[in-house]
Amino acid sequence: MPDRRSRLGSPFHLLVLLCSFALCAYAGVRLLDGDGLMITVWFVGAALIHDLVLLPLYAAADRALITVTAGRTAWVNHIRVPAALSGLLLLVWFPLITGRVSERYASVSALSADGFAARWLLITAALFAGSAVLFAVRVGRGRPGAGE
Repeated sequence: MPDRRSRLGSPFHLLVLLCSFALCAYAGVRLLDGDGLMITVWFVGAALIHDLVLLPLYAAADRALITVTAGRTAWVNHIRVPAALSGLLLLVWFPLITGRVSERYASVSALSADGFAARWLLITAALFAGSAVLFAVRVGRGRPGAGE
């Protein structure tokens, strides 16, 4: 039977967890200081879209990737990482990449919003190219499991 400490974790972990909850509560109070209803709707909508739409999509894409690569873990991870980073960049910069808020961005920042899509594509290409180079180096060195 596991002892109480192994079930609860170390006191340091508990302290870090409590501090993170306190920080989240502070950020939530500060964030909801403005238009609380719209912010709440945005968060609930984002959670629902993620859980009901995005999660099944990227889980299916990952399952297809594993099927196509016949479960070769090294290959899968060299595709997963740049794809995840590219997807995160797309998620963060989506309004500017699609050009939907170009005028607003230019009026607020006094910078042009042109080129976000091209830069995102270049960054995506660089991420995949860097991952391919790293994979080739690992296979070339004969690292165990790299070519599997």
